[in-house]
Amino acid sequence: MGSAVLGASGLSPDGPEDGSIGAVSDGGEVEVELRPQRRLRIWQLAPIVMLAALGSLMFAFPLAFEFGDGGPVVAMLGLLISCCAAGWGMMAARRVGHTWPGLPGRGSRERPDWRVLALYVGVAAVLVALAVWRVARLR
Repeated sequence: MGSAVLGASGLSPDGPEDGSIGAVSDGGEVEVELRPQRRLRIWQLAPIVMLAALGSLMFAFPLAFEFGDGGPVVAMLGLLISCCAAGWGMMAARRVGHTWPGLPGRGSRERPDWRVLALYVGVAAVLVALAVWRVARLR
């Protein structure tokens, strides 16, 4: 069974045959490091999605239906909650190894391209300006 089961890498179905790959304890058991897959779990995504939905509704309804004098305040609070959820989502994605398109991965020695950074800053500035302009127009 030994030579038929062993592959080219020297592993049996139970683990490594020699002690060079994994550490063998006293009882003949093999200790191998198992790392979980790097992906976002439902318990990480659920609060982010709920906060984003709540903030979006708080931002959209006062702007769409103009709820009296408190509309701009509620809309700005909804925008703040939405931005917090987006930041939380970006930090969770970065923790599992995702990056923004066009930017280098975490731990790489590459420098980000200034044109991609300028594009991201420009789009964010335009979105913030449009949101503030819309809320200011309610008064």
